[in-house]
Amino acid sequence: MKKKLKIAGISLLILITLLIASPFIFQSQIKDMVRNYINENVNAKVDFDDVNLSFISSFPQANVTLDNLVITNFKPFANDTLAKVKVLSLDMSIKELFKNAEEDPIIVNSINIDDALVNLKTNAEGQVNWDIAKASSNTATTTETSSKGFAFDIENYSLNNSAFNYLDESINTIFKISNLNHSGNGTFSGDVSELDTKTEANVTFSFDGTEYLSNNSIKLDALLDLDLTNSKYTFKDNKALINDLPLEFKGFVQLIEGGQNIDISFENPGSTFKDFLAVIPKTYAKNLDNVDTSGNFKINGIVKGQATETTIPILDINVLSNNASFKFADLPKRVENISINAQIKNESGNVDDTYVNLNTLDFKIDQDQFKSSATIKNLTKNMLVDAHLDGVLNLGNLNQAYPIELENELKGILKAKLNTSFDMNAIETNAYERIKNNGSIELSDFVFSSADIVNPININQASVNFNPGTITLDKFIASTGTTDLNATGTVNNLLGFLLSDQKLKGDFNLQSNTFKISDFMVEGGSDAPVNQSAEPATALKIPAFLDCSITADAKTVYYDNLILKDVKGNLKIADEKAQLNNVSSSLFNGNLTLEGLVDTKTEQPTFNMNVGAKNFDITQSFNDLNLLQAIAPITKALQGKLNSTINLSGKLGQDFTPLLNSISGDAFAELLTTQIQPKNEQLFSLLENKLSFLDFSKLNLQDLKTKLSFDNGQVTVKPFDINYKDIKMTIDGSHTFNNTMDYKIIFDVPAKYLGNDVNSLISKIDDNSVNNITIPVTANITGNTTQPQVQTDLTSGVKTLTSQLIEIEKQKLINKGKGKLTDVVGNILGGNQSQNSDSTTTQSNGGVKDVIGGLLNNGNTATPKDTTSNTNTEAPKDQVKDAIKGLFGKKKTKD
Repeated sequence: MKKKLKIAGISLLILITLLIASPFIFQSQIKDMVRNYINENVNAKVDFDDVNLSFISSFPQANVTLDNLVITNFKPFANDTLAKVKVLSLDMSIKELFKNAEEDPIIVNSINIDDALVNLKTNAEGQVNWDIAKASSNTATTTETSSKGFAFDIENYSLNNSAFNYLDESINTIFKISNLNHSGNGTFSGDVSELDTKTEANVTFSFDGTEYLSNNSIKLDALLDLDLTNSKYTFKDNKALINDLPLEFKGFVQLIEGGQNIDISFENPGSTFKDFLAVIPKTYAKNLDNVDTSGNFKINGIVKGQATETTIPILDINVLSNNASFKFADLPKRVENISINAQIKNESGNVDDTYVNLNTLDFKIDQDQFKSSATIKNLTKNMLVDAHLDGVLNLGNLNQAYPIELENELKGILKAKLNTSFDMNAIETNAYERIKNNGSIELSDFVFSSADIVNPININQASVNFNPGTITLDKFIASTGTTDLNATGTVNNLLGFLLSDQKLKGDFNLQSNTFKISDFMVEGGSDAPVNQSAEPATALKIPAFLDCSITADAKTVYYDNLILKDVKGNLKIADEKAQLNNVSSSLFNGNLTLEGLVDTKTEQPTFNMNVGAKNFDITQSFNDLNLLQAIAPITKALQGKLNSTINLSGKLGQDFTPLLNSISGDAFAELLTTQIQPKNEQLFSLLENKLSFLDFSKLNLQDLKTKLSFDNGQVTVKPFDINYKDIKMTIDGSHTFNNTMDYKIIFDVPAKYLGNDVNSLISKIDDNSVNNITIPVTANITGNTTQPQVQTDLTSGVKTLTSQLIEIEKQKLINKGKGKLTDVVGNILGGNQSQNSDSTTTQSNGGVKDVIGGLLNNGNTATPKDTTSNTNTEAPKDQVKDAIKGLFGKKKTKD
């Protein structure tokens, strides 16, 4: 006995050892087999971390596990992930491991998949991303391949915590399954087997932009007969739960050539109105346990026929409820007199013949009765709609009767009496002749609030009239914050805006007594301090859905710290841009005009604007307008009127004011009746201290004109001239928006202003020309606009002038000496005239001739016979010789 136990123990130990050791023996073989199977059968990139083999976890069967399996598509879906599986587990008989996979397939009995994500896609050209199986070249190859790798004889399977996504771009369809848990097992014998399945998931379905199921919870317990010979699957005992709506269904699905043959019928087993509330997603329906309902609700349907590429099964789905009501225990209002009569039908099998009849959808809250009906045809192509609305609805009662959570408070009375008939193609192409509208919609005491606006919008009255081809806004009286609005106009495509995501087009007239920009800003907007040298993380946007023209007339507009009066103009809004045309206003006791563009389509809003200012009060405008202060900070010391034209472009900050370091442009300014108040500006005081002859309070700047340009945060002033008394000043230079300056003023200063010493020197010079002498004096202005620094070259200028005056005096004395010499020569050449004219003339002429003759004959002259004449001519001759020698430097003199 002990020996038998010992043998049994040793055998068990050997068995356990083999179970533990075998995976290491076969693991490499299994890994190669999996890799070869994938490479031979799949036309995609497949990666996995590892393949593990175990005999323990699934004993008496073997278990093969793949970790982190990833399948990635090739072209035309290159690099798209087709599937990701965290764990793929296969169970099979141990004897399958001893097969030669090259000759006989390994039969798999169980599959378990954990944390899978499958993405199926059909592109606009109809190509699919799941067709990755390699095509066999011939029949022989097919037969050979079928005997390699794996074969499947499934007894049970499971799919845990997985997701499935399907996107069909060709028909704009999205189908998503999340939180999917599905399992199946059954009895498999002969040609007919029975499969018992359980499924839980959340389902979302969207078609052509409309979401019909939104993360709805679905449960399905289905018992199916599997007729594998005829590819027919029959539902025997099946129960489904859509949200909390129970459904029972029966019928079959059979695979046929080119599609499926379907025959399924379903209905809800109960008949209370609570079943209808159960269809609504739980996110909106909340808890249905404490809701009181009355009346009935029934849904049933038949889906029968062939689903192929050209046909669909016929449909007959009905929803019916009569005189129902409901009330949630924790809400004050009851919804009653509910009537629903709707059908979804297709009687031909042609998908285009599917239509929806909403014969009745009526309800009542308090005393407000609302009725509606509609017919929708041609669902898959050019959808045809014929709808009728008639009733009154207190919007504030909606969340008082139904537990819907609104992000913002909703109030107001809606009155509608409208008949509309149209096709979607007419909406999309604005074919107004095919859009038939008749009726009106009125809204009163409506309150709308949102996180996107600072203040709720209160619509006191709004009235829209619908006529064939036109929709008119007859009345719109509203307010937000302290802003009042009164608008009328024409809407071109209201239905297109509501039904097909088109832009809202129209022409409107807007009037306002008080319009405050900050009432439309987000928190932290214009009322909060903004660093204009920095770019904000976010900025306001012009709504992309607007494509309209607005003619505005506002009595008073508050923009930042500015108050604009009588604002008029036209605003064209389109493509997230606003074009301003003929905008005029009264500002700073003058007139303002604007033309330009504001663009918020880019991440950072930009602007390009032409600004005209006429008769602006200089003091007020430069104190209140940061832009003018930055462009010309010195002007805050001026008083008077200003005309200016400014062309500028740049970026806008969060409060729609320019970011100064981003702007560029140029400006032309003209000063009218302007005076300087130097006490208001330190720079003028410094200049007056440096240049004592200046008194800026007496400077007249009337009719001064100047040009400047600005770019990259720097303002450049082009040279311009002004006059102070008889002093000409030429000014040019630049400054930055950070208040650093580099300016130069050249004063053309008359000599008389340059001190007592210079004036004393001038008085000694008996020459009128010295009174017109001027010298240039340069003042270099640097530093900061609040702490300027002034350097002048006045001292060197005075020295230069003094040297000039001394030189003038010197030249005058020289010229005076030359004048005396000229007189001597003149006397010589003219002779000594006596009172006796006749004798003098004779004597003089004779003397000159003799002198000239002597000069021409080297001083050898004939001796006159008259001794008196000889005596009178000898002296002049000697004087002329000496004079000429002196002129040519031949005569030596003593100093």
